[in-house]
Parts: sequence; structure tokens; C-alpha cells
Amino acid sequence: MRMCQELSCRCASSRAGSSTSQTAAVLRREVLGQPWHTLPLAVPSFLYTIQNNLVFVALTYLDAPTFQVSYQLKILVTALMSSVMLKRRVRPLQWLALLTLVVGVCLVQLDRADGAAASPRGPNNYPLGLLAVLTLCLSSGYAGVYFERLLKQGGQQPLSVRNVQLAVFSVPFSAAAVVLNDGAAIARLGFFCGYTRYTWTVVVLQALGGLAVSATVKYADNILKGFATSISIVLSALFSWAYLGDVRLSALFGVGALLVVAATFLYGYSPPPPRSKVE
Repeated sequence: MRMCQELSCRCASSRAGSSTSQTAAVLRREVLGQPWHTLPLAVPSFLYTIQNNLVFVALTYLDAPTFQVSYQLKILVTALMSSVMLKRRVRPLQWLALLTLVVGVCLVQLDRADGAAASPRGPNNYPLGLLAVLTLCLSSGYAGVYFERLLKQGGQQPLSVRNVQLAVFSVPFSAAAVVLNDGAAIARLGFFCGYTRYTWTVVVLQALGGLAVSATVKYADNILKGFATSISIVLSALFSWAYLGDVRLSALFGVGALLVVAATFLYGYSPPPPRSKVE
């Protein structure tokens, strides 16, 4: 009996080792062996890094409600980029749904930001904050649609390989941004100074969220991802209200939530074809 268990463990270990070596071989072949498939991922990687830093710039010069509302412009920018870059036809009814979604999310965000303290800023910094948000929206829309085009039209690489290719550039770009912004503090205190189990939980959730976003972009599109993100904003507010007690929901939130739900159904609605008249 013991011999059978030892043989079973050895077989399992052998299979695990074989699977690991096969995965490493696939990644080496697809990522390093085909640089012409990997290099295009440098564009969205760089833009995503720029976005992460522009958020801090925008929040430095804008109050929270202004940032949250103006940032919703990315929904329309993404739809416009999809129409131009992917030749995706967006029907007039769907444009109406997108506008409704933007208004709904703005109302929800305004309700959540009600009473938030404004960030201190000089008299000439407000335009700079809006410029940062506009650049953020444009880079977000372009990077998302560019990545979607690579996933759907850039060969037959598996989604996992595309994520690794994206990380090949994201890691050095992000590391460079960290060194530029906080290099002195990291040298003095260490890279993981201040990390707690909550910090690691957020890191893991963000990583899983990134994988979910890439799957959504591959099997759906960026516009539907925008709808999913908008619904998640509503759900997070409801969760905070129900379980954390740190959010007060008002009529403004109710109207915004209804508009988000209505926009979701309106975007997917297809009017029936007109009936032909039978003579």
C-alpha cells in the first residue's frame, strides 16, 4: 500500500514538473522567440503606466467630485476609438445608451463624493488638472482599444501569453516610474515599507481584476467593459452602504443607479426588423 502511494506521488510530481517545463517552453517560444509579436505590447504597457501616474496628477489639482465626473469621459472616448480603430458600428440608440451611462455614473459618483473635502490647489492649477484628466481619458481609450485589436487580430497567441507579453514591458516601465517618484524613500526605507496584509490583499485583487479585464476585452469588447465597470461602481456603493455603513445613499444615487441599469439594457436592445407587407 505504501509503495503504491509513493508511486502515485512520484507520478504526480513528474506530471507537475512536465507541465511546468512545457509552460516555460511555450512562454520562451512565444515571448522571446517571437519578438515581433511581443514588441507591439510596449504601446499599451507604456500608456497604462502613464495613466497610473496621471491619476495622481489630476487628483493633486482637482477636487474629488470634479475628477470623478470628468473621468467618465473615457466611456465616450473608448466608444469613439472602437468605432475608428476597429471599424465597429455603434448605432444611434447605443450612443444614446452611452450618454445615459455617463450621466448615471456621474450622478452616482457625485452622490458618493458629497461632502468630500476639496484638494488644495493654486488658482492656475485647475486647467492643468483638467488637462491631465483629458490626457488620461484619451490614453485609456486608445490603450484599451489597441490591446483589444492585438488580442483579436494579432495572431493566435493564448490570452495567458498576451498577459505575460504585456507584463514584460509593464514591469520595467512601472519600476522606472517608481524610481523617479519615490526612489529616495525606497532607498531609505525599503521597497515594502508600509505594506500590510490589507496592502497585499489589494495587490492580489488588482492582479485578478487585470486578468478579468483582459478576458473581457478578448471575448467581449471595451465598451461592454465600460458598462461592467459602471455597474461595479454602483454595486460597490451599495456594498459600502449595507456592510460598512460609511456611505449615505440619496435620491441622487437612486436616479444615477437607475440610469446605469437603463443604459445597460438600452445598449443591448435591438429593435425588431420591420415586417414586410404581404399583398
